[in-house]
Amino acid sequence: MKLNKFLFVLLAANSLLAQHRTTAKIETVTESGLHKITLPAEIRSFSKEELGDFRILDSRGIEVPYYIFQGNNKVTSSSFSECKILSKIRIPKNKTTLIFENPKASLDEIVLSITNSDVTKSYSISGSDDQKEWFGLVNDSRLNELKSSENTHVFKIIALPLTSYRYLKIDFKDQKTLPINVLKIGFFTNKTSNPNVEEILPKNIQIAQFSSPKTTRIHVAFHNPQIVNQISFHIPNPNLFQRNARIYINKAARKKHKVKTYQETISSFELNSDSKNTFAIPQLFEKEFFIEIENRNNPPLTLGKIQFFQNQVAVIADLKANEKYTIQTGNPNLSAPEYDLENFKNKMDDNLPEAKIHDIKQVVSQTTNTKNKSFWQQSWFMWLCIGLGGMVVAYFTSSLVKDIKNNPSN
Repeated sequence: MKLNKFLFVLLAANSLLAQHRTTAKIETVTESGLHKITLPAEIRSFSKEELGDFRILDSRGIEVPYYIFQGNNKVTSSSFSECKILSKIRIPKNKTTLIFENPKASLDEIVLSITNSDVTKSYSISGSDDQKEWFGLVNDSRLNELKSSENTHVFKIIALPLTSYRYLKIDFKDQKTLPINVLKIGFFTNKTSNPNVEEILPKNIQIAQFSSPKTTRIHVAFHNPQIVNQISFHIPNPNLFQRNARIYINKAARKKHKVKTYQETISSFELNSDSKNTFAIPQLFEKEFFIEIENRNNPPLTLGKIQFFQNQVAVIADLKANEKYTIQTGNPNLSAPEYDLENFKNKMDDNLPEAKIHDIKQVVSQTTNTKNKSFWQQSWFMWLCIGLGGMVVAYFTSSLVKDIKNNPSN
């Protein structure tokens, strides 16, 4: 029984010693509340790819809930731009006419903000450059479904032939239906924002040229596994080029007691002198990978600079003013936490105050350097043997003492 306890304690201690840990600190915040904490590449490099082992602890060592803010995709947002309504004339039981100014060089749709109504309204639209002579754009079309269950007004989009008229006029027919209340006239402006990225610097880049087939191979290596989402090429020469390229990693598979290596293509793209040659790629989390460029019968490209970028990821946590927080990550035995805060992320404001991470340290026990050695070369096996040897010696010593007591010399 004692032997079993001894072995359990010894193996448990060895397991704890073998764990990797990366620690960091969060700068002290001056106001309590939700904060956005952007994760540096160094933190993500030593964490699981999905951040399942990432933890925030307060000064008492208690976990602080958080959720991951995926601000790493292209975001398209729409904003309503209002046109100036120059006149609104209503002839009872006949028609309502609205004239408004077009602020754009060209327009292919307009948006009406209309108070909720249960009517279907016929309308026509015409355009003019002087408000004297009007020309038809839309004739006898209809507006319907003019009510919302969530708001007191609705936005209705009306398609137009592409037009550059400075003034536009809408005539609503009121002979058979009551008038509708048009609050605003305008258009939606769509804005696409690219993800925030952080440049990742490689340990080294080696470029090799091959003649059969004619290809350029670029070997990219990092100090530690890194997440890469975007690659950018600066190619000063030649002036005109168009080359197929791919990214691949070397993998190994065991087949019939043999290990065979093969190339797994991650992404393919085209390098072209008419483009910026910046490419979003499927997320990579590797220590090294390769880029292969097909040259065909052309001379190799002059590669001035190759840059690698990682989409920024942040966590949102409720921090207290003047509290000291630490970060722990890099423990492969941990799984992703489940916090209540995750259920409220769609109700949170994106414009939160930021807290920065600093003082990043990686703590790796010396036992991790022996992970590829045979078990009999491991330090824990040596201590196990010493312990077992000690118990064997103690056992025989105890038996010898008993024999001496039972058989006293004459």
